[in-house]
Amino acid sequence: MREVLSTYLSAKAKQDPNLYVFSGDHGYALFDTIRKQTPDQFINVGVSEQAMVGYAAGMVKEGMKAFVYGLAAFIPIRVLEFIKMDVCYDNLPIIFLGDGAGLVYANLGASHQCAEDISSLRALPNIKIYSPADSYEMQACLDHAYHSPFPSYIRIGKSDKARVHTSDFPLVSDRLLLIKNYPTKNCIVATGSMLSVALELSEKYKITVFSAPSLTDLNAERLLLDLSPFDKIISMEEHSIQGGLGSILTELIMQSVVQKKQQLLRIGIRNRFTQKCGSYEYAMMEHGLDFASVENELLEKSMLI
Repeated sequence: MREVLSTYLSAKAKQDPNLYVFSGDHGYALFDTIRKQTPDQFINVGVSEQAMVGYAAGMVKEGMKAFVYGLAAFIPIRVLEFIKMDVCYDNLPIIFLGDGAGLVYANLGASHQCAEDISSLRALPNIKIYSPADSYEMQACLDHAYHSPFPSYIRIGKSDKARVHTSDFPLVSDRLLLIKNYPTKNCIVATGSMLSVALELSEKYKITVFSAPSLTDLNAERLLLDLSPFDKIISMEEHSIQGGLGSILTELIMQSVVQKKQQLLRIGIRNRFTQKCGSYEYAMMEHGLDFASVENELLEKSMLI
């Protein structure tokens, strides 16, 4: 996914001299091409993320286009107030790129882990949130955000191992993407890195799988139409279960008159910090998000039958 991001940014910067990419002292290799091709359009502000958002907002008000990149623990969490007042309040179409979302930087401790970015931004007006699962979803989210008149946030987790789609596609932001379809009464709705776990479960238990690369535009009527055949719905995300994909599905389903009794189980990070520093794989296991842990929980709660 990062290769897609690097190629996309360098190509857009070459096409548009008014496009600028801001970085908070991160992602050097990621930006090698853009720094060589269009060095004046890449701005490394150093360890000054709040100021970076203000710089980008000012330039967009003067007619420029801006991408703002940082680790998700800093973009958006550390700069949330600045996104709220400098960007969302004026509805500026800045694209924020939060890298290392979820548990990617587990070895660096709680300061660099980020399980609350989606829930934090969902409370702000205007901003659109994307959570791609593979390189093709990344391309689709970048295109959609680039042409959007609203602020956008693209969540970049450890999804490079996922190979879901086989070609580029235009993102339809108000609906889920059907990835695997089986004639069963249970389904999984996954976003980001957890889609790879969902597909493993689907292969073993023949469960229908949806992907949710767009999180803020989902249409309630369309969602109910997609999910109405299922008695058991499982949401999966490398994010807190409070305010993320599971909460979004719950809210949208409960807004409408439910015609049938459905069970929704949210798989995600419980409301707690990671207890020990370690590898990404260790952290996923500690939070019960690895394949074996998820499978055991679903079996215990009879969600796979």
